[in-house]
Amino acid sequence: MIRLKNDKEIAGIRESCHALADLFREVIPQVKPGMSTKDIDDLVVAFIKKIGGKPAWYRENFPGAACISVNNEVIHGIPSAKKIVHDGDLVSLDIGIDLDGYISDSTHTVMVGNVKPEYRKLVQVTRECLAAGIAACKPGNRIKDIANAVNDIAYGKHGYGVVYEYCGHGVGLDVHEDPSIPNVWNGGSNPRIQAGMVLAIEPMINIGTADVDVADNGWTVLTADGKWSCHEEHTVAVFKDHTEILTECGDLPEWA
Repeated sequence: MIRLKNDKEIAGIRESCHALADLFREVIPQVKPGMSTKDIDDLVVAFIKKIGGKPAWYRENFPGAACISVNNEVIHGIPSAKKIVHDGDLVSLDIGIDLDGYISDSTHTVMVGNVKPEYRKLVQVTRECLAAGIAACKPGNRIKDIANAVNDIAYGKHGYGVVYEYCGHGVGLDVHEDPSIPNVWNGGSNPRIQAGMVLAIEPMINIGTADVDVADNGWTVLTADGKWSCHEEHTVAVFKDHTEILTECGDLPEWA
């Protein structure tokens, strides 16, 4: 069931989302070669504690405050003291804040140091896909319009693999709500976009195959061919006459 939010609920979700944008502005410049992904997670925990919130992923028993996925890890990378960030890596930070029961959700992929041009292009294209998906998320359109906007750029223009086994979703009062928002349209539920929807739109784009596997830890999703992936995400709220990007961060640094 799709939960349409009222003005009070959207205001609470907006506050959580703005806090998450502040978190990204603070944490991303600190991501450097030699850090562990646990070090990054510790920064996230400290920020969320400072503002009186809780990591949203704790609601789903994820073993970390942030999903930190590196290179061929698509999503749900578990923070670890043994996993070290290196120069040239792509590090995806997927973070949510539970602030007084209101949930935010956003992802940014950090280009660390001297990233190869082919991977810089992957990040730029994924950001273009996110922007296109958000532009298609307007009252009167349908969920498939978001998927088609993403896929037309990633696969249609660049031949990248678009992850189809995982997708965006409703968000705000819980971490994962209806509707599902795929990045590749293969049929299924296709509700009309309407005022009151709060949605997490999140292209997951692979430089190779669209197929993925799940690691032995039961959480981390990997590209099936071992090639690199990029993930970008915003939480948006739909109104009668516009769509607001609640997690907008402004100009984030392109790399750490």
